[in-house]
Amino acid sequence: MPTPDKTLKLGLDFGTTNSVVVLAHPDGKTETLRFTFPEHPTSDTCRTLLCFWQEEVGARIVQQEAIGAAAIDAYLEDPADSRMIMSMKSYLAQKSFRETQVFSRRLSLEALIAHFLANLMKAVGVNPDGVHVTVGRPVEFAGDFPDDALGEQRLRDSFKAAGFSHVTLAWEPEAAGWRFAQRLTEPTTILVGDFGGGTSDFSVMRFDPAKPGHAEPLGHAGVGIAGDQFDYRIINTVIAPLLGRDCTYRVMGGEPLPVPIEWYASLGRWHRLALMRTPQTLRAMEDVARTVSDPAKLRALIDLVQDQQGQALYRAVGAAKSALSKADSTELCFQHREFHVKHTITRADFESWIAPDLLQFDRAVDQALKNAGLPASAVDRVFLTGGTSFVPAVRRLFTDRFGQERVDTGGEFVSVAEGLALMNGHA
Repeated sequence: MPTPDKTLKLGLDFGTTNSVVVLAHPDGKTETLRFTFPEHPTSDTCRTLLCFWQEEVGARIVQQEAIGAAAIDAYLEDPADSRMIMSMKSYLAQKSFRETQVFSRRLSLEALIAHFLANLMKAVGVNPDGVHVTVGRPVEFAGDFPDDALGEQRLRDSFKAAGFSHVTLAWEPEAAGWRFAQRLTEPTTILVGDFGGGTSDFSVMRFDPAKPGHAEPLGHAGVGIAGDQFDYRIINTVIAPLLGRDCTYRVMGGEPLPVPIEWYASLGRWHRLALMRTPQTLRAMEDVARTVSDPAKLRALIDLVQDQQGQALYRAVGAAKSALSKADSTELCFQHREFHVKHTITRADFESWIAPDLLQFDRAVDQALKNAGLPASAVDRVFLTGGTSFVPAVRRLFTDRFGQERVDTGGEFVSVAEGLALMNGHA
């Protein structure tokens, strides 16, 4: 591991789902810094998760925290008395989210992210003070009606709060393009599709290997959806109906009313599920459960929320999604208390569910090309990165338009951070 050094230059991909740290060496080479958590294999990526819990130390109650795989372990050990924070990046551009309660303290979004980043640096043995870090930002932040300026400022403030004194932001797809450009031997126009957990970004760039470190951005576009959206489609179609989404209830014996749909919006957006576990929401769910048309289904939802089973549910959904990248069908299996799911999903079904999202990707590519003032025929190479690029239907969008011979992949989970480190090294 590197030792603290005032001249260290890092590329840091703070992702919705995973985060990656890459060191830029003076000779132009990069080194992906690895994470090790007890009882887990060493990994290039760290899950972007932050868990808080309390322990008795003598006569005092001390708040503890962990990130990544260690956060999952801490949460699963005592889910009722821990607080899991997920998908922090998804809230950056949302004015409605300012802070949340963590036991007796109220923490702003910037403070939560700073806690995560400080722990991330400890995990790789780097003191952020004096380090030059280049941080990726999406072309368009996630969420409904995102405030781009707010998202960028919060991202900067979060890194400063974590102790970084030199912070530079760069487009995530441009960073992925820098990594890919190391393979080029002649001037090339490339389109980069960077699929994260919460955003998907597309960037058209011109790289000239005869000009070291030179990349000319030509056009950008992005949408605030990506891999998490595909999980949502599975949950909304397969899981939500089994948890009472289509049920009705009565108030004072009146006409049947639909169960509050916002509960299922939160269920489908995995980073919101933890926020449902509040006394107010649980009381409202218990009130509806008294007259709901199918009590067992709503009771299963209440159990999931109370027992903080969101992480287990999303692991099952994610496993099914991944399986569909390799097989024509798979079984989604999940069980908690009396709630049992064993549902066959075909790839054709899945692709029909994500069709609206694929259309958004296609339109964003159109916009990136339009912003660059180029037709598709002017693109020499296409580089796809991020876990969602494994989805066959996503790859087909690009092979159908640009041809299989022009589409390339590689380093799906570390490309952005490596590119950020390369950009930093040439700064």
